[in-house]
Amino acid sequence: MTSRRLILTRGAALVGTASSSLLLSGIARAQPAKVRVGFMLPYTGTYAQLGVAIENGFRMAIDEQGGKLGGREIEYFKVDDESEPSKAIENANKLVQRDKVDVLVGTVHSGVQMGIQKVARESGVLSLIPNAGVLAATRSLCAPNVFRTSFTNSQPTLALGQPMVARGHKKAVWITWKYAAGDDAFEGFKESYTKAGGTIIKELGLPFPQVEFQALLTEIAALKPDAVACFFAGGGAAKFIRDYAAAGLKGKIPLYGSGFLTEGVLQAAGPAAEGIITTLHYSDSLNTPRNHTFRLDYAKTFRSQPDVYAVQGYDTGLLLAQGANAVKGDLNNKAVLYKALEGAVIDSPRGKWTMSKAHNPVQDIYLRQVQNGENKVIGIAAKALADSGAGCKMA
Repeated sequence: MTSRRLILTRGAALVGTASSSLLLSGIARAQPAKVRVGFMLPYTGTYAQLGVAIENGFRMAIDEQGGKLGGREIEYFKVDDESEPSKAIENANKLVQRDKVDVLVGTVHSGVQMGIQKVARESGVLSLIPNAGVLAATRSLCAPNVFRTSFTNSQPTLALGQPMVARGHKKAVWITWKYAAGDDAFEGFKESYTKAGGTIIKELGLPFPQVEFQALLTEIAALKPDAVACFFAGGGAAKFIRDYAAAGLKGKIPLYGSGFLTEGVLQAAGPAAEGIITTLHYSDSLNTPRNHTFRLDYAKTFRSQPDVYAVQGYDTGLLLAQGANAVKGDLNNKAVLYKALEGAVIDSPRGKWTMSKAHNPVQDIYLRQVQNGENKVIGIAAKALADSGAGCKMA
């Protein structure tokens, strides 16, 4: 072979190799890595059932998108946060630093959320809050990469005052556990009740999670208010409801509360819960085609009935899917991604809702009454209610 032919042959080979490399590179770009989604939720302890419901709802929403986000496959990672605030930063860093997640979904406990918030603000990872209602997350510690799909702790009670005064209950006693969620809930009640013309004649509280209510119930009986408003949740709420009736107050002094008072505890509370009126952004009995379809599909998939936590997980999945579709799966395109999340309209089982400037849902709050062992919707306490977002300054 002559020198000229050898050079031409080698040149052709190099061109062929380069073309193959470009072709392979193109294939690689057309098949990007999987989206890495991290769940930081309680899978053990008191809130384990809530964590499972949130994950179930999220996965259901993604399955409705063909199991992909913006056309990309998904890889899931999970950390049990144990509802333990002291471990929150360490657990969040496991997902962000060790697992390199693109999205962190968590959590239930507001104290744990404060740890996630710190990691999210420092790392810039997209953080979606499917429950924790701590005010700071979408107020003083808000961030461009943090979005909540549930509520603030003060949002349900911000809709409670006007319906109470409208029913002639102008003097009320407030009672709760003395901790962050209770304080946040009181903020919303105080604002709405006094604005509507009501007077809070006494604030009562006991340390979380104590459930010895008798002395406080005796004080309520002596004060003789028009009504009692409260924030309790879980097993403590069921006991408070039973103790309230046992103290002879049921039927004499109407009991109102943030919707978590009667959410998921009606069986444990029994007949004592009948007639209690609450405000919340969802009810199992919401009579809409969207809610009926969701509940049927969830029950078929998971062999259990969905609750407000499942709805919030579902809506988290819907929100992320909208954002991912807007950027065609490129979650690194953060400016466009965040704009899509901020402008999202979520067609939820709870009713359509939008995102506030502080990244918290603007949503209807329903007026519910316990009737025959169910939280029945009896009206809308507030339309398109937004949290104030006070102190939120996006970096």
